[in-house]
Amino acid sequence: MTQGPVLIVGAGHAGFQLAASLRQHGFGERIALINDEGHLPYQRPPLSKAYLKGEGRPDSLMFRPDKFYHDQNIDLISDRVVSIDRTRRKLLLASGASLDYWHLVLATGARNRLLDIPNANLEAVRYLRILDESEALRQRISSGQRVIVIGAGFIGLEFAATARAKGLEVDVIELGTRVMARAVTAEISEFFQQRHTAAGIRIHLGVQVTSIEADGGKVTGVSLSDGRHIPADLIVVGVGVLPNVELAAEAGLPVASGIIVDEHLLTTDPNISAIGDCALYASPRFGASLRLESVQNATDHARCVAARLTGDAKAYDGLPWFWSDQGPDKLQIAGLTTGYDRVVVRGDRAQGAFSAFCYKSGQLVGIESVNRAGDHMFGRRLLAANGSITPEQAADTGFDLKRALT
Repeated sequence: MTQGPVLIVGAGHAGFQLAASLRQHGFGERIALINDEGHLPYQRPPLSKAYLKGEGRPDSLMFRPDKFYHDQNIDLISDRVVSIDRTRRKLLLASGASLDYWHLVLATGARNRLLDIPNANLEAVRYLRILDESEALRQRISSGQRVIVIGAGFIGLEFAATARAKGLEVDVIELGTRVMARAVTAEISEFFQQRHTAAGIRIHLGVQVTSIEADGGKVTGVSLSDGRHIPADLIVVGVGVLPNVELAAEAGLPVASGIIVDEHLLTTDPNISAIGDCALYASPRFGASLRLESVQNATDHARCVAARLTGDAKAYDGLPWFWSDQGPDKLQIAGLTTGYDRVVVRGDRAQGAFSAFCYKSGQLVGIESVNRAGDHMFGRRLLAANGSITPEQAADTGFDLKRALT
């Protein structure tokens, strides 16, 4: 097949994996990885946990050292893409340079959803998604400080657990009625709320921050929708992300809650793909369009596109899985539990090791595990093969899960 330069916009998990996988598949043309962060491509999961605790230097986060890109003939370009010329197959960069492509892959990721309340732009109001944000927080947090975390999703709770372990006073404000409500079952939410509360984190549910209070530009606390005021020295915001679709939209590509792609991760332009957090992809497995924010989704998307660009085109059919480390507890999720109508608990909640098996119309759709890695790996293998076990089998601790895999 005729080939030419592949340009990859974005150097997160998806962009890096695509460049590496193309070379692994024997792709011999130019690969350029365009990165506007000014760092070598790096891992994001440690940013809210180990790195924030002070473990390791920035180079410990990097996927590969600089020598890897040189040896693999992968061009790292520190610049920002400002427009796509689809007719001429060119990218225009902020520096004024332009690049030709045979195939363009948008791995533009997502960005933090910003607060829109008074004083949200003060220096002590921080976000946590990229390395520079984690580094700034790492330098700022110290024992005895009072920190308010807005949002009780994965990132908010991971940061809260890390901050508490470092001796900070921590309050978490969440508009929903339970923590991680959009991501997990009530059984998992209740467990983690109890664990965080036992660690000394104060969690406030069903309330909203209406303003950030300040004295001469210095954060002093927040006001809540129920009339309360909570003091703070630092505010960390984790209220979700927005996919970076603007570049695609300005080029005339269809977008919605992500850049719209088909089951092969192609846009309506046959010369442009989109992968990772920014991609709203048609999923044959689930019979719907999905946009997922996970390392697994990003890296598996990349491998799928690398295979297609080197002559092995297949529809993307990956099984989603996720994880979140919060304090001493590891949450692992296999499958998508959205729309479940029955939950069966296997294991011992009191001992802090159990799984929630989630069913929809009698079919197993996902497993959420706390400190039970075996259940998680079982779920990934079973669900990937479109298998299931009955709710009764899931509840029976005497039932050998391995039997369902044979």
